[in-house]
Amino acid sequence: MKPHLLLAGLLALLLTACGKPEPIRIGFIGGLSDRTNDTGEAARNALMLAIEQRNATGGINGRPLEMLVADDGQEASLARKAMSALVAGQPAAIVGPYTSAVAEAILPQADQAGIVLLSPVITSMQFVGKDDMLIRLNRSTRDNAGDYAQQLIGRGISRLAVALDVRNRAFSASWLDELRASYPALGGEILTVVEFHSAASTSFSDIADQLLDAAPGGLLFIANAVDVARLAQQVRKRSADVPLAAVEWASTEQLLELGGRAVEGLLVAQSHNRDDPGARFTAFRETYKARFGREPGYTAIATQDAAIVLFDALARQSRALPLKRAIIEGGLYPGLQQDIRFDRFGDSTRKIHFAEIRNGAFVLVP
Repeated sequence: MKPHLLLAGLLALLLTACGKPEPIRIGFIGGLSDRTNDTGEAARNALMLAIEQRNATGGINGRPLEMLVADDGQEASLARKAMSALVAGQPAAIVGPYTSAVAEAILPQADQAGIVLLSPVITSMQFVGKDDMLIRLNRSTRDNAGDYAQQLIGRGISRLAVALDVRNRAFSASWLDELRASYPALGGEILTVVEFHSAASTSFSDIADQLLDAAPGGLLFIANAVDVARLAQQVRKRSADVPLAAVEWASTEQLLELGGRAVEGLLVAQSHNRDDPGARFTAFRETYKARFGREPGYTAIATQDAAIVLFDALARQSRALPLKRAIIEGGLYPGLQQDIRFDRFGDSTRKIHFAEIRNGAFVLVP
């Protein structure tokens, strides 16, 4: 080897040895600019906090973590562009997405790039039991719709009218399909389904009229928190006492803030116990509130659990143990409120907690 080439090689090795270790990049994809960006912001904040805490204790095997953030805009075309930008950054994994519609749009890109998507919340049945790069921490729409059917029948609601947001059709259609399988089997009847496309210009007064024209015993909203609040307000102008329920997607603080008195008594499921006195949950909750000035929503809780899984698997992965296998074969992970385990497809589950809105707060019910 020529002397100058040898010197250059030695210098490169010296710089590598003395320089900072290469960071491990963690991607994030969620809705940060859409009108329902509360779920995306809460999730981003939780991942940011988890990364800060891990870096404060040395990162992963001495390597710091670096966060790459992309806004999917809750639209398929924007989501694919955001995903392309993340892939170009060569992340070790991507936390997200947070809606089934976005997952449907970007999963082919993740599969092609061989990058794990670790989704804390999506539930649509089209992603269950599939051998792909998607890892799910949540239960399925089949699980949730079945539990809702039992709750509704238990409350004497056997005639139901449903409003359904088709903007997130991958989720809402799956949820409705599972309700149609479980609710009639318990003696319930779905009288009418009113579809709408979530937008600021949507006429929720017309939707309320169509729902109530069926003379139902109760209303169910398969929609986000903003639209559920608007639907409830229009319904309450027409009926003061028809029972209201909303699917778990709407279970955020924004529902309380925007819904006001119109959402009092509304039934909604949550993927975490807000009253949990356990040390792990309490510590996270207080740290999150101190850092961001508000309660952590369900996407923040689920994202913290995703970070626990991801950091543990990253610490164990190797060339002989790719990240997806490291996640699946990791056994039990200590989540904030429950242990997490994955099946061979990378699917997990969560406990569910039903609540009613009472005096502007979520109150757990049996």
